[in-house]
Amino acid sequence: MTLPPNFSQAVDLSSLGKPAPDLSSPMPGIEVTPQNLQAEILPLSETKPVVVLCWTPRSTESIELLRTLGKLEGEGESSWVLTRVNIDEQASVAKALQVRAVPYGVVFIGGQAIPFLEQALTETQLREVITKILTVAAQQGIGDAPVEQTEPEEDEALAALDQGDYETAEAAYKRLLARKPNDNYAKLGLAQVQLLRRTHGVDAAKVMEDAIKNPDNIDIQIQCADVEVMSGYLEPAFERLLRLLLVLHGDEQKIVKDRLLELFALADPADPRVIKARTQLANALF
Repeated sequence: MTLPPNFSQAVDLSSLGKPAPDLSSPMPGIEVTPQNLQAEILPLSETKPVVVLCWTPRSTESIELLRTLGKLEGEGESSWVLTRVNIDEQASVAKALQVRAVPYGVVFIGGQAIPFLEQALTETQLREVITKILTVAAQQGIGDAPVEQTEPEEDEALAALDQGDYETAEAAYKRLLARKPNDNYAKLGLAQVQLLRRTHGVDAAKVMEDAIKNPDNIDIQIQCADVEVMSGYLEPAFERLLRLLLVLHGDEQKIVKDRLLELFALADPADPRVIKARTQLANALF
């Protein structure tokens, strides 16, 4: 591995809080040191992904994150390896990894360092990240791609969608969310099915024509936004509903806001169009 150019720079720890309570049990993962980084960690990354979490006993968030990763490693059937860097004790390794805040995560795949985490994540989010790491590693010939595990309700929903039965698919996703409220895939699936139900059989050209003729008709404008999102025109759809928010109040404003949030859920949260629209929504409401 070629060490980053900022190897000798100091790590900025100014954002860390007060000391956390003493650790009551050993932390999971292999401790990375200057000695084993080159001799053990990098060679190991030629056979499976090596996840490195940089942490400190002075950050409760990083402690919790490390323990969660330890739990996930145990469930991973040796498909990846967890290692840790205590930045207070292994300052030279922290410098090599260009750590400026904790928690901070890097994965070694085939000897190459790839940053993957710069803030605390939930267990659900971490599972998704690990799945992506394993997939990327498999694409490079290291390890096996993760086997996607589906829920029975999701299987039911997908089978219903194949038959064009949106009602059954929607009901299946709602049952899954009732059982697993934080399942992001179920949330996305439900939003997609609901959009399909709303736009099924709709004459898109007529809806857009009606929207031009009736700029203040809430129902028509909301329907037009659905059609636009279905066609991939996210920004016009967002702008259409944001314009309504500025002139509406009370229950009518809430109806438009809720639909806008539903449409946000259909896109990547990191999409600049979503970020811009969310900022505009916040400005319109507060």
